[in-house]
Amino acid sequence: MPLTNPVLAELADAFGISTEFWDWKGRHIEVGDDTVIGILAGMGVDASSDASARAALIDHALRPWRRPLPPFTIAQAGEPIRVDVHVPAGSQAYVAVRLEEGGRREGWQVPNVSPDREIDGAWVGEATFELPSDLPLGYHRIVLESGERTFEASLVVTPGLLGFPRAMGARRVWGYAAQLYSVRSSRSWGIGDLADLADLCTWSGTQHFTDYLLINPLHAAQPTPPLEPSPYLPTSRRYVNPIYIRPELIPEWSALGEHKRQRVAALRAGLARTLSGSDQIRRDPVWEAKVAALRVIYDEGLSEVRMMAKENFVRGEGRSLTQFATWCALVAEHGRNWREWPAEYRRPSSPEVAAFAASHARDVDFFVWLQWIADDQLREAQSAAKASGMRVGVMTDLAVGVGIESAEAWTLGDAFAHGVGVGAPPDHYNQLGQDWGQAPWRPDRLEELSYRPFRAMVAGMLRHAGGLRVDHVMGLFRLWWIPAGLPPTAGAYVRYHHEAMVGILLLEAHRAGALIVGEDLGTVEPWVREYLRGRGVLGTSVAWFESAHDGSPLPPEHYREYCMASVTTHDMPPTAGYLALDHIRLQHRLGILTEDLDEELALAQRSFAAWNRVLVERGFLEPGSDDVAEKVLAMHRYIVASPARVLCAALVDAVGDRRTQNQPGTVDQYPNWRVPLSGPDGEPLLLEDVFNSACASRLAAVMNGFSVPVIGRR
Repeated sequence: MPLTNPVLAELADAFGISTEFWDWKGRHIEVGDDTVIGILAGMGVDASSDASARAALIDHALRPWRRPLPPFTIAQAGEPIRVDVHVPAGSQAYVAVRLEEGGRREGWQVPNVSPDREIDGAWVGEATFELPSDLPLGYHRIVLESGERTFEASLVVTPGLLGFPRAMGARRVWGYAAQLYSVRSSRSWGIGDLADLADLCTWSGTQHFTDYLLINPLHAAQPTPPLEPSPYLPTSRRYVNPIYIRPELIPEWSALGEHKRQRVAALRAGLARTLSGSDQIRRDPVWEAKVAALRVIYDEGLSEVRMMAKENFVRGEGRSLTQFATWCALVAEHGRNWREWPAEYRRPSSPEVAAFAASHARDVDFFVWLQWIADDQLREAQSAAKASGMRVGVMTDLAVGVGIESAEAWTLGDAFAHGVGVGAPPDHYNQLGQDWGQAPWRPDRLEELSYRPFRAMVAGMLRHAGGLRVDHVMGLFRLWWIPAGLPPTAGAYVRYHHEAMVGILLLEAHRAGALIVGEDLGTVEPWVREYLRGRGVLGTSVAWFESAHDGSPLPPEHYREYCMASVTTHDMPPTAGYLALDHIRLQHRLGILTEDLDEELALAQRSFAAWNRVLVERGFLEPGSDDVAEKVLAMHRYIVASPARVLCAALVDAVGDRRTQNQPGTVDQYPNWRVPLSGPDGEPLLLEDVFNSACASRLAAVMNGFSVPVIGRR
């Protein structure tokens, strides 16, 4: 139902809360009072009564006048920059820019006819200054001098257009997408790791001539079991899950005495016995064995030079790393949910937390060490990718957010909204909506923090990567917030300052020479795709979802050039399983199919029949062919015939796997994110098996364009 109070509507607009939206059936939906009041409360705004709402609205309107400078200014390179300043009425004001790399550029005052205003008992004047439009890219400081006082605030100048990294040139590139944890070798500890990543890059780059390898998010999970299996529900997006470390590749491993090596070998042998016969990735026993082995190696200590390297890493990461490591140690002591810890430990800045860190310095340092080791092994993986001839290398994945009980929610405090979660409104796939259990960043606090948490996260992820895929890229524009106690259907969209978030993303990618891909599937406002294309961010096109106006498969020549084109995604079955309708039967078996089984099967078969006709007409499939492997190849020939500059093939398709990695709408009913890479027969494959896969070689031949006409760029 619509809002009953016009003041509440104004307040919602002031804080970027959309009070209406169009649902998946095209119906106009208006947001109710309880939703807006709950979301505002999450931002620290009391709108529970008419009087408090009016007071909050007045306070919001006066906020710019109470600040000498806006806390954050974003601009694109080459554009004029104007900034309003507020000083005591009648006072002189001078504005300049202190550049990130040193130097100073002066601003100049331009007309401003705003009258002086009485603010909190004092008269305040507003002046407008223009800054040079040729400022270099970077993180600069605006300096305001008035009387004897000096004020500073952030100015970020970003690329107008990112585009393709120089290493790509004018070439099209292709690569594999893999869920790293599922790609195990004979040397890894029951889960794919960073050494496997390096080997996978070497194989695909040197043997299949790929230019990148897209992997699942490597974000940090909880430090104690049970571990969250989904890489998209992390506890920190800035730091790495140390479960991906290969212990034997740590330099200190070679210095271990025979007794310590035997202890590590016994841990690995015991893990092998525990995992024997299991058809799933079992993170808990893997982590318990691996962390014990890592403790043995850590206790060996570091040489003088290695200590220098570690200290340099710690200096670069700053306080956030030690806070994260302290959180890990506190979890071991007080449990996983920091909101249930003793009150004195719920703030990272409290004296009690400092005392805890001092008394548990060895444990805290161990978690710091883990991040340093993971960073080293990630660097080695990217180095292997580039050495294999890849133009991009490792492409990592950025999850939408973190959990409410996460390390980031603890370390960043009120940068996150309290009492609300993130999810999705009802859609065709889930008519009850979704609550992902994630804590949303507050747009207002991000602004006040000059987006430093976001900037640090992106920079950290791109340190040893040539590309970044942004999952649910709409999250840079708006997110569906759900107040606690209300169902997902009673949420509302909250808008973010997309110019700032996209701009910082592009600036960090520019500095790293990286490629950016936005996952823009599902419900996306049309202007968003146009905006991202205008800034040089690639979209995502999945063949099964690309359709013409009449519902038929979209001709490949009509695909976007600025996109990553693929046949499937990690949220869908491998193509062989999809063609076999495994996903529909699985949903029926799990009780989550919303329609009649026979109707869904018939609908899918009609869709496949249409695809069959198109593939045959295009010459990508032999008439009358019922061979699933040939149909998988034909689908990939289809995307190769598009103008897309980036093509992606799933590793599961390369080896003929049929089992899906993730079945949306389930938690434990299906082993989401726990399915090992397997062959057509369902038997798990090791990485060494992948190296010798004839099936993968055939797909690589298609992706490299052998005997396949490629439509020219449009």
